[in-house]
Amino acid sequence: MSNVLSLAPLFRQSIGFDRFNDLFESALRSSETSSYPPYNVEKHGDDQYRIVIAAAGFKEDDLELSVERGVLSVSGSRREQEGANDAGGVTYLHQGIARRAFKLSFRLADHIEVKNASLEHGLLNIDLLRVVPEEAKPKRISINNRQPVIEG
Repeated sequence: MSNVLSLAPLFRQSIGFDRFNDLFESALRSSETSSYPPYNVEKHGDDQYRIVIAAAGFKEDDLELSVERGVLSVSGSRREQEGANDAGGVTYLHQGIARRAFKLSFRLADHIEVKNASLEHGLLNIDLLRVVPEEAKPKRISINNRQPVIEG
């Protein structure tokens, strides 16, 4: 028995949502993998979003953000390696703040742009904005009672 969710019945009455099923399948697959570091996806308005990633122990130089072909990639790795006894003479009796390398990917919808990224209090905030061009906005189409002119 398969655990795959079939959305085929929904596609009978929809047009242009071919990738929708792929997105659900990838979400189901990614939920089985590690969820480090934890993150939130927030909506702050009709066209404003924010991704908040818990990046405790990381500095700005340790984090890298890039957007390529509609996919936002966020990765983190420690630039300097600390031993059991670092320069400050600290020996960890318990080290619960994980600073292991990570890579997160977020597929961005059409017309979503990354506007800003900031690291505050151990949280990486990535601000996103939907900028819909005028030609992509919905248009009202009037219905004319005129008969089309057929030249022949």
